[in-house]
Amino acid sequence: MVPRRIAVTVLAAGLLLGAAAAPAHASAPPEVTKGPCGYTETPDEPAARPVPLPPDPRHTPDRGTVTTTLITNVGLIPLTLDRAKAPCTVQSFLHLVRHRFYNKTICHRLTTYPTLKVLQCGDPSGTGEGGPGYRYKDELPTDLPPAPTDPTGARRVYARGVLAMANAGPDTNGSQFFLVFADSALRPNYTIFGSVRPLGLRTLDRIAAGGVAPTAEDPAPVDGPPAIRTEICLAL
Repeated sequence: MVPRRIAVTVLAAGLLLGAAAAPAHASAPPEVTKGPCGYTETPDEPAARPVPLPPDPRHTPDRGTVTTTLITNVGLIPLTLDRAKAPCTVQSFLHLVRHRFYNKTICHRLTTYPTLKVLQCGDPSGTGEGGPGYRYKDELPTDLPPAPTDPTGARRVYARGVLAMANAGPDTNGSQFFLVFADSALRPNYTIFGSVRPLGLRTLDRIAAGGVAPTAEDPAPVDGPPAIRTEICLAL
């Protein structure tokens, strides 16, 4: 794992998204919500922007869908959130939207590897190291088709239009998420909690077409800040 910047580790058979886990030491037990989602405070990784723990009722809403929209400087990215697939994740995401956690934040990372094509957002610090000051459990997909690019069968297809959480390992979801603009091959270790609607895919395509911002060290990168600066002006 690499420090809280959601990073790619190149493996023999593919790519893995990850972010750093919190240090093991803690001076006091973290606060944990009492409902089934168990949102857990991370004192060693304080919130990049102040936000309370999400509500965690005895029965987390787990039916139907919710629509929300990321209004960016490049265009609208409407999303459909699926409560049945990932009730705790949807609960947290909507909580962060309501608390304006994502407003005026940049999407800090674009990847254009042959097997990983995503735009990553959700960190108010813009560094890839920030989060909401809490973590919660995975709600992993079990029905994804095998990735044809992976002969081992370990990786699955995260299809174009998927909306999923980035993480630092098991049960370390926070605020960072990624939007898939072309079919990608990943181990099924990332919670899928919704999808990008057609208008949003057109916006993603414009961002992806600009590529990754070049640097002096790497004039043709495949992983880094998008060349077209992408800011979530408002999430609602």
